[in-house]
Amino acid sequence: MTDDEWQAHTTRQAAKAIGEWLEARGRLHQPIRVLTMVELEAMAQAAIARFVVLGCSRIKEEPGEHPDLTRFLLG
Repeated sequence: MTDDEWQAHTTRQAAKAIGEWLEARGRLHQPIRVLTMVELEAMAQAAIARFVVLGCSRIKEEPGEHPDLTRFLLG
């Protein structure tokens, strides 16, 4: 998977995580502007968590192939 394909995949997965978070709370019918900051932060945390999981999986599956991602996630 190229870096561009991986970025698109990661973006879709983060969007799914946000959608799942909203769906679990029954908030899909409301516009984003009515969400509270706490709710927006929770959505961001869901998306970031999904990115970290996907990134760590990519590093594990292709060791040494993604030095920037490795530095970013594993410091």
